[in-house]
Amino acid sequence: MRFYQVDPALENYWRGVILFGNNFATYKFALAHALYDVERNNTLVMLEDLAVPFSKHICEHLKLAPKQTLNMSKQGPFLTAAVQYNNGEISHSQLIQATVKHGFKVVLDAFHNISGSQIDKQFFINEVRSSQGIRLTDDFYRLTETSQFHSLIHETDARWCLVEKAWEMSLPAQLLDVHFDPQQETLFTQLANSRITLTSCRNSLNGYQKGHCFYCHAPIGLETGHPLLADVDHFLPLVAQHGMPGTNLNGVWNLVLACQNCNRGEQGKFARVPHIDLLYRLHARNEYFINSRLPLHEAIINQTGNNEAKRRAFLNDRWNEAHACRLQTWQPPVQKELIL
Repeated sequence: MRFYQVDPALENYWRGVILFGNNFATYKFALAHALYDVERNNTLVMLEDLAVPFSKHICEHLKLAPKQTLNMSKQGPFLTAAVQYNNGEISHSQLIQATVKHGFKVVLDAFHNISGSQIDKQFFINEVRSSQGIRLTDDFYRLTETSQFHSLIHETDARWCLVEKAWEMSLPAQLLDVHFDPQQETLFTQLANSRITLTSCRNSLNGYQKGHCFYCHAPIGLETGHPLLADVDHFLPLVAQHGMPGTNLNGVWNLVLACQNCNRGEQGKFARVPHIDLLYRLHARNEYFINSRLPLHEAIINQTGNNEAKRRAFLNDRWNEAHACRLQTWQPPVQKELIL
């Protein structure tokens, strides 16, 4: 897959799993969080130990989003046990027993699968039959030592929230849209007369940019107070809105994460229009949304077009409209190696 082939860092293989793997249930996200949390002193992690954080994260999400599988009529014995535990009907030990017996049947083998094939990097080996556990690989330990490991935790939860919210709303694809609230810095969608907050904008976008500034590719951070905290930037600036009637510049198609220098530094972008070369990069990023499915896939289609040619034409037309507003063009003074 191009996403990690153009930048084959371990964290991008991991992001590939989180962002592009199939979602029939949310177990993949729970397993990722369990791997973030579990004690890693021994390479062999027993299912009983893995079941504790795995079930904890599922139970926590069930409290806020009861739909944790695409087909709730066949939710299975594990989710049933998690619901029963939340309702006080079974004990924690019974929950762990149910998790060990039923929770890992599919997800361990499916975790590294994207678009029907296994990725080149394996972060654990399924040894349930021989050892009743999984064995963490050297690649996983190396992943934990990367500077972006902590950001992966936020990205995973943001992706989980997007998927479960999309399932919860059960909207037809043509009605599913995603927009940006600049005050709250969140993504939201509209359902009838209600606005539904989906998740943090930064955390959602960061994975698709691989933890780097969209413009110059410098590393960025996600947490408030981080010295490299990313700005959420409108690729085509909001000041161009008057020349673009009917175009929603707060749509997710037009949002990128930028380092503070690129967005508002001495030679920053501010309210200028990025150089046309950067528009091609925006198209590539938006196509990652297309491959990521619910709900960003549907949002990009609704906002920019139902095939790649239309989406490319949409961006070109919007760039020309913004440029016609007599705004200056801009490009970063320094760019590191292309990572999109």
